[in-house]
Amino acid sequence: MNDEQSGSTASGHPGWLKRLGQTLTRHEIEDREGVVQTLRAAHRRGILDADALSMCEGVLHVADLQVRDVMIPRSQVSALRRSESVWDLLPAIIESGHSRFPVTGDSRDDVIGILIAKDLLPYLDPQHQREFQLRELLRPALFIPESKRLDALLKLFQESRNHLAVVVDEYGGMAGIATIEDVIEQIVGEIDDEHDQDEASWILSRNDDGRTVVKALTPIDLFNEHFGSDFSDDEFDTIGGLVANGFGHVPRRGEHLMLDDFRFDVVRADSRRMHLLLVTPPDAATPSGQEA
Repeated sequence: MNDEQSGSTASGHPGWLKRLGQTLTRHEIEDREGVVQTLRAAHRRGILDADALSMCEGVLHVADLQVRDVMIPRSQVSALRRSESVWDLLPAIIESGHSRFPVTGDSRDDVIGILIAKDLLPYLDPQHQREFQLRELLRPALFIPESKRLDALLKLFQESRNHLAVVVDEYGGMAGIATIEDVIEQIVGEIDDEHDQDEASWILSRNDDGRTVVKALTPIDLFNEHFGSDFSDDEFDTIGGLVANGFGHVPRRGEHLMLDDFRFDVVRADSRRMHLLLVTPPDAATPSGQEA
């Protein structure tokens, strides 16, 4: 058996996982806080590096969160309306860039299935003779309540081999969606792909009244360029950091803050950080029902 399989390094010292196990068994741990303190002690002793410590804490943190803490709210979900033409579906798919979509029937609450974008590719081939039937391509939707714990959702994703779940409210309507990436990000941190480096990925959508949804990780200089604002980036690199400082705490979804005549509504957040902000610029119309 080689060193890797035996859990040891090439120098003969136990691997970090084995040493962590030894550290945990040497301590009488009575609660979760005790586990965290032991993990941090292991980090100080060099058994865990900073990334491993962060992931271990993330695993414990996931058990404290519910789906409502991380879900993408209904207003920001890219859903497709049922259609008998593949060409009617393509504009929304191309614009959003997502790979999976809830498909709705007569209303936005009537989710009839999940479409994986790549399943449409054969129908874009002129030589493909099969008649397009959307229902044949739809995967069954996984419906979950807002109160479901994230650790239970992760296990459900693994067992059902789904990557997306439709979150329903107490009345059975669609409250939003949650993806396996949303859960994993609580453990390993923000996951960016090759599309997450340009302005189009930071500035997600703009309403006719001027309100705009942006990622909390949007660089302040890019935010200023887009909105013509003059926020300082001396202390903070991202607009989320600036807004969190203005709140004085990690805000929850639904809270709002005014900074230099800009209104920031928290659209998506968990107990550790914000993810999405709804920005209302000074010259934007204030929608009815929203406080000025």
